[in-house]
Parts: sequence; structure tokens; C-alpha cells
Amino acid sequence: MAQPNYTRTRRACYFAYVAAASVFCLPPMLFVTFQETYGIPYTLLGTLVAVNFCTQLGIDLIFSFFSKHFNIKLTVRLMPLLTSLGLVVYALVPMLWPQHAYAGLLVGTVIFSVAAGLGEVLLSPTVAALPSDNPERDMSLLHSLYGWGVVLMVAIGTAFFALFGTQNWAYLILGLAVLPLIASLLFFLSPIPSFEVSHNETKAVAKKRNIGLFLCVICIFLGSAAENTMTNWISGYMEVSLGIPKEFCDIVGLALFAILLGSTRTLYAKWGRNIWRMMFIGMIGATLCYLAVGLVPNAIVALIACVLTGCFTSMLWPGSLILMEEQMPGLGVAAYALMAAGGDLGASIAPQLMGIIVDTVADEAGLVSFVGPLSPEQLGMKTGMLIAAIFPAVGIVWLLIIKRYFKIGKKS
Repeated sequence: MAQPNYTRTRRACYFAYVAAASVFCLPPMLFVTFQETYGIPYTLLGTLVAVNFCTQLGIDLIFSFFSKHFNIKLTVRLMPLLTSLGLVVYALVPMLWPQHAYAGLLVGTVIFSVAAGLGEVLLSPTVAALPSDNPERDMSLLHSLYGWGVVLMVAIGTAFFALFGTQNWAYLILGLAVLPLIASLLFFLSPIPSFEVSHNETKAVAKKRNIGLFLCVICIFLGSAAENTMTNWISGYMEVSLGIPKEFCDIVGLALFAILLGSTRTLYAKWGRNIWRMMFIGMIGATLCYLAVGLVPNAIVALIACVLTGCFTSMLWPGSLILMEEQMPGLGVAAYALMAAGGDLGASIAPQLMGIIVDTVADEAGLVSFVGPLSPEQLGMKTGMLIAAIFPAVGIVWLLIIKRYFKIGKKS
């Protein structure tokens, strides 16, 4: 019997990752617009991010414990349709019923977050299950396309807002809802590989695997927190703290961040070696960037630090998956679901924490007078970025623990 041709399957996974970028990058680009148009406070905007990733976290946990009860192949093919439905709700409710704008944003976020959670749980193991001469390259390339998807969405969004204004943002979201439909069609036309949904092993091996998996889950949590704080707040930070026009924020800030994110992942897919060292350097660099953003008064230095965070955090999420595969090969869907849960937990807690800090510090008028020329929101943004440095800083120590546990770079 002839072997199935999985080329289209791999391309369908890649396209689905690009299409999913709209779910993650467009809402943060509209934070200031939502605040000004609908009077939604930053804490509630941060809550949307938390709901996004907490919903994904719930899906991850469901698959962690009940993956054997799902029709995996059908789920892979249907999940992009949920993305389209969520984007439609997200756009239409505020447009038709502006008095219920936040409710529409919230419900739409929940729907497309379910699809995003399914994608994180299933796309990585699907790509890992495809026959390949270099699976590490394929995994890095898969995650690099998220960064390039963000660049594409920022370019489209910036051009749309320049031509039609941010007040027409809902029409852009409705147009982008077509992309996941194409991804779903590609999946229905492609063979989906079979892969394990669980892993059977002895108690001793299971104990060692569980400890190693726990270490990797915490690592992806810290890396995701470091990446997603900047992803969700770079545009708003530059606009509020640095006084840069929104169009420039999106192009120079979020787009350059995403370009560095995608470029680094692409370069690693082609030439990268030693994922642990890459992640260790990334944690150190991300810590220094967040400290610079929070402490350095010079706007140009702060801008450069914001953008460079994309380079340093680029391999923290996919690198954790690669590290898991290298040290514990052959794990089932449940392991990928737990890793996705760790990443989503970091991506939900960190941006929400940033929103709380911005609002809390901005309400303290005494602090603003103490620091001089900074406005309440500027001080809140800088304080939030400074506190966000905790995540990659802890990641430095955690990677050293992982290195010792797995004896990376040493003879067993």
C-alpha cells in the first residue's frame, strides 16, 4: 500500500498557525481604541487576554485527561471553524449593540479561544507525527509562522486603519474570519496521521517522566509569560508611555517584535543547535530587556528593548517543546496538552497582571508626583514592565535546574 503524502497536511498545519495569529495580535492592537470608544478600563481589557488563555488552558486540561475520548482527526479538521465563529461574534456584537460591546468581545474571545486551545494541543503533535528527516526543524518552523502571521496581520491592520480608521475595526475582523475557513478546507483535503493519545510505561519510568514533564511545563509557563506580556502590551506601552502615534506603534513596535520572533525561529529551524543554550540566552536577554523598558528614561532605548524582546523570547515556547521531545521522546497528546496548559497559564497570568498594575499604579496620585514628569498611565506601564522581568529571571534559574536533572551536556 502506498504511503500517504503528508505534504499538504504539513502545509495545512502551517496555514492554520498563520491564520490563528489574528486571534492573538489584533485584539491588543485595539486596546486603546476599545478604551476610548467603549470606555472599557485597562483591567477589563487585560481580562480579555486572561479569558483567552484561561479558556485555552481549560481545553488543554481536558485533553490532558480525556484525549482518548476525542476523534482527533475530526477535531483537527473542525477547529478552524470555531475560530471563524468567534471572530464573527467578536466583531458583530459591538458593531450592532455597542452598549453590550464588552459582552460581545468576551463571548467572541471564549469561542475563538477554544479553537486556539485545540490548535495548540493538536498541531504540534500532528507535525511531530509526520514523517520527517528533521522533526526539530519542522517544529521550530511551525512556531515561526506564528510570528510571520503576526507581521502579516499587523501590516493588514495598519493599512486598514490608515485607510478606513480604527472606528471601522469590526469590518477588518469579519474579513479575517475567512482565513480559518481556508485552513479547515485544507485539513479536510489532507490525510491526518495517527499518533498516540497516551503513553504506557513502568512506574519507575513514569515517575522520571512526570518529574521531567513538570520541569518542562514550568519552563514553558515562564517563557510564555515573558513572551506574551510584551506581545499584548507593546503597542499600548509605546503609544501611552513613549507618546508614539498608534500607526507607528503597530508597525515599528508589534510588527518588528513579530519579525524578530519569526526570524529567530526560522533561523533556528535552518541552522539551530543546542536548544537549552538558546533558551538560556533568551531568558537572560529577556530579563535585561524588561529591566531596560521599565527603568531607562530614554524613549529610543526603551523602544529598542521592547522590540528585542521578540528575539530573546522567540524560542522559549517552542524550545520547551523541543527540549521535551529531545529528553523524553515519544510522548502522547496528553503531554503536549499539559505543555500547552503551562504555556497558556503563563500567557493568561502575565498580561492580566500587567493590566492590574497599570490601573493600580495609575490610581496612586502620590506616586505620580513623586516620579516627576510621568503621567499616571506612563508610570503604570513602566512599573508593569519592570515587574514582568521576574518571569524570565526565574526562567534562568529554572533552566539550570533542568540542565542538572536531564544532565544536558554531560555523560549520563
